[in-house]
Amino acid sequence: MDTRFNMFENDIAAKFFKRFANAGLVLQQSPLPKSTQELVSLRASQINGCGWCIDMHAKEAAAAGESAVRLHLVAAWRESTVFTEAERAALALAEEGTRLADACQGVSDETWAQAREHYDDDQLAALVCLVALINAANRVAVIVHQRGGSYEPGMFAAALN
Repeated sequence: MDTRFNMFENDIAAKFFKRFANAGLVLQQSPLPKSTQELVSLRASQINGCGWCIDMHAKEAAAAGESAVRLHLVAAWRESTVFTEAERAALALAEEGTRLADACQGVSDETWAQAREHYDDDQLAALVCLVALINAANRVAVIVHQRGGSYEPGMFAAALN
């Protein structure tokens, strides 16, 4: 599978992604824990089959000190003992928010209540926006067949300027 279209070399895509990266910066600067942000992004990307985003978020999380054990177990977080109750609530919300077509109810009241137990309004707002943002990124990368494997941690920092 070859990349269909290089989004990084197109002027319109470059303008869009600069703004997209700035939206991501708002979330990075939010009070939602960085480790939770990476775990949520990784899990949504796994569900969506986005190799590029899986590569990016696994490497960014590792560079920030996340353990290999936790990164390897994200796909099986329900059957794992290495995630906090707050992280479990975030991962559940991310999964239900990502699988909208699979679950006509969207995010269940039970999952929302669990997230509400662990996150304040600002953290919850960041979590909801993060789920929306990573799903959008996954769709762009999957549509153009952006493949994983070449990402280097921090490589998009310049795009935020």
